[in-house]
Amino acid sequence: MLGVARRRVACALSGGVDSAVAALLLRQRGYEVTGVFMRNWDTVDEKGICSADKDCEDASRVCQMLDIPFHQVSYVKEYWNDVFSYLLNEYELGRTPNPDIVCNKYIKFNHFLHYAVNNLGADAVATGHYARTSLEDEEVFQQKHIEKPQGLFRNRFEVRNAVKLLQGADHVKDQTFFLSQISQEALRRTIFPLGELTKGFVRKMAAEHRLHHVLQRKESMGICFIGERNFEKFILEYLEPRPGNFVSIEDDKVIGTHQGWFLYTFGQRARIGGLREAWFVVDKNIASGDVFVAPSTDHPALYRDVLRTNRVHWIAEEPPAELIQDKMMDCHFRFQHQMALVPCTLTLNQDGTVWVTLVKPIRALTPGQFAVFYKGDECLGSGKILRLGPSMYTLQQNKNGEKLARDEPAREFKAEPST
Repeated sequence: MLGVARRRVACALSGGVDSAVAALLLRQRGYEVTGVFMRNWDTVDEKGICSADKDCEDASRVCQMLDIPFHQVSYVKEYWNDVFSYLLNEYELGRTPNPDIVCNKYIKFNHFLHYAVNNLGADAVATGHYARTSLEDEEVFQQKHIEKPQGLFRNRFEVRNAVKLLQGADHVKDQTFFLSQISQEALRRTIFPLGELTKGFVRKMAAEHRLHHVLQRKESMGICFIGERNFEKFILEYLEPRPGNFVSIEDDKVIGTHQGWFLYTFGQRARIGGLREAWFVVDKNIASGDVFVAPSTDHPALYRDVLRTNRVHWIAEEPPAELIQDKMMDCHFRFQHQMALVPCTLTLNQDGTVWVTLVKPIRALTPGQFAVFYKGDECLGSGKILRLGPSMYTLQQNKNGEKLARDEPAREFKAEPST
């Protein structure tokens, strides 16, 4: 046990039940645990309510109860530069970003990892994510630092015994989707204590160890820095309004106006003044400012089965050997957390981007979201959706010989260098 006790682990604490139980489990394993709270959003600039102070207080209280050191670190500047500025830029390009995936890539599994190793002397980091890796704890502590390769792809012989990211045992709570952009370096130094547990068991453990203050908290949902506030009002504090029209996809008639295409995402209900019936966003044209809408939530204009990503970030094998050899590979896909996995075929392009062909059309595929790929329990990695194929509505029109009223703007999203 003396050898184990010297293992130092920095555990990211959010103030919630999952990270609290993660720290508890590490403590029970005999590790020297330090709790770290990351402050990513500057409350001074906030006009609304921010829960960061309460979160920090709850995280500190967890450390007191577990008798472990507590640190807080500010990544406000890094978050603004690496995550929030990216988010605003994506909205202006007409896309719908996923800040949680980007935050994990740049903040938790980059800045925090290096802080833990260099400033706290940690041998490993841990989080409360429901995920697993192919390493046992002791193997994590034996990892050596590996320099990040500079080329388009990693040398296939350079990283031996690559670490795999695996789905959590609780497939309902599995969070590998949010971890699909993290680096091999980070994965090698990370422990996920909740990987083999269910949410119900985690809550039971928290209750047994009297962590009642974290049990009473609501599950965090949505974009963390927006909180309970109205999304439109929040974004318009940072982006200038860009008035435009709501246009019917079926007859090109203008049926209303809006304050900016960036306020709407595919599949969303568009609240159009003066209209009682529900209309849903199916497309956007950022050149004209038009937001195209359809009169039903399952309109064929919302369904597509082809998309293209930017350069894919492959976690363990870049790219997978099968994809290199055959230029095509069957796997599974999702672009939203907890959506059912859908079988697909990937086609590799020379620049590292992929075309994704789904076995069936999916509702509201959205540029800016991440296409996350799986084989069995393994999360292979992800790429940002930049371009969409034609909708089922367009294909029906073509099949019926009808003249298209317009080109599909969504097909105009151009691939760009990976960021």
